[in-house]
Amino acid sequence: MTTSYRKMLAGIAVLSALAANAAAADTADTADTKAIRQQLQRYEQALKTSDAETVMALYAADAVFMPQNSLPAVGRQAVRTAYDNVFKAIKLDIHFVIDEVQTLSSTWAYVRTRSNGTVKVLGTELPPGPEANQEIFILNKEADGQWRFARYIFSTTNPPAKR
Repeated sequence: MTTSYRKMLAGIAVLSALAANAAAADTADTADTKAIRQQLQRYEQALKTSDAETVMALYAADAVFMPQNSLPAVGRQAVRTAYDNVFKAIKLDIHFVIDEVQTLSSTWAYVRTRSNGTVKVLGTELPPGPEANQEIFILNKEADGQWRFARYIFSTTNPPAKR
């Protein structure tokens, strides 16, 4: 057997092992990652319909919401007030792209996302404008088995306004 042939077989063996490990990692927490992705889909729909009740059902008991250019809303009542104010001020039409779901333990995970769409400032004649963010959600699996947002932070990816 030639050296080149052995190297090729070794390379194929390494690639096969890597592919098998990647496939195992992808299926290791399918139920959890699927449940987490469904929570993000619910959140996207709730934002589109300005549904504060559904949003709050997705948040953990000790939730913290950290919107850009604002102080954090700490606790369920503060988070509820923040979303009530958001939905009174703007109408969102966005779509989330989930870039990464990582379970850290049986009860903690994080999700890295991007969102794009439009935002309409209510009470004005202004047309909807572009809305784009990058987000981190930290989720906790609560006693009832549901994954909920424990912490949520985002920042815009829109370019700064020209002056």
